Amino acid sequence: MATLKDAAARKPVLATIRLIVPAGAARPAPPVGPALGFYRLNLMAFCKDFNARTQKYKAETPMQVTLTAYKDSTFEFVVKSPSVSWFLKKAAGIETASGRPGHSNVSSLTLRHVYEIAKLKQADPFCKHMSLEALCKSIIGTANSMGIEIVKDL
Repeated sequence: MATLKDAAARKPVLATIRLIVPAGAARPAPPVGPALGFYRLNLMAFCKDFNARTQKYKAETPMQVTLTAYKDSTFEFVVKSPSVSWFLKKAAGIETASGRPGHSNVSSLTLRHVYEIAKLKQADPFCKHMSLEALCKSIIGTANSMGIEIVKDL
């Protein structure tokens, strides 16, 4: 439970902004510029900090960002890893998922691929509390809904 001191130290939140920005490519142009400029946030500070945090990823990797803007024009943001569907598409070498999942499969992946994706997603701040087994089951479910078959060995 929050104490009175913690409640007094909190800043009033102006907005929560969710963006998908390519790794290492944040610029004050759309989609970042209009989203942050509307709340009068420092665009260059965000771009420099985001690019520094995502320099270990390949360029053009879509990173999910949740930014909390405060009323005093300051902000905090959390960078999440790319979505599971993006990882599955890259591993399978496909552009789009199946139009009829469950009826037609577009590709197949092994359990090793699923395990590697789960290891990457476990580093995500919102998935770190999940077990590796639970993450693997979730990834298998996503793959099935995309029309990607999971096999033991290829």
